[in-house]
Amino acid sequence: MNGISVKTILLTLLLTLVGCSEQKELTYIPPEAVILAFGDSLTQGVGSRNGGDYPTQLEQLTGRRVINAGVSGETTAEGLQRLPALLDQHQPALLILLEGGNDILRNLDRAQLKQNLSQMISLAKSQNIDVVLVAVPEKNLFSASAPLYQELAEEQQLVIEPEIVASLLHDNRFKSDPVHFNNLGYQQLALRLSELLKEHNAL
Repeated sequence: MNGISVKTILLTLLLTLVGCSEQKELTYIPPEAVILAFGDSLTQGVGSRNGGDYPTQLEQLTGRRVINAGVSGETTAEGLQRLPALLDQHQPALLILLEGGNDILRNLDRAQLKQNLSQMISLAKSQNIDVVLVAVPEKNLFSASAPLYQELAEEQQLVIEPEIVASLLHDNRFKSDPVHFNNLGYQQLALRLSELLKEHNAL
């Protein structure tokens, strides 16, 4: 009886995991396709040198063209205004969305932050563009990622990288200043995102 029970439990867990992966599957990105890396200073690469920003390093890792669409200091309200033209211009296969840190640092309304990100995600999805969401931490330097990112990922059935930014910000080896990475930190971010794309069959 115990063997049957364990077997049943394992089968149920396996089916659950398969169901989750199917819900969050990414479309394969062909070699000629474009990835749009969209966000603020962490996308732009503030603190990096000589092509050390994460989009440049991700391009080298994936063999796909990665557009660096990062603007330092940008809020999600500003990003929401900027994104449509970039989607039209580049027609990416994938949008990597790493934004919201400036809203959090400036104590802007969290509900509005979440709504702005949700509208960006919905805009991309309406054009059949896959979205990978990268979570950013709360204002406290040693905190975990803001819960609204996981909420968005569940609501929109997105692939999410929930902890890499917070994890890197906890380690001075990867930082150029309290809120930005150095080349090594951006390399770690690019490596994790490349792994995530492979895990979800985008590469």
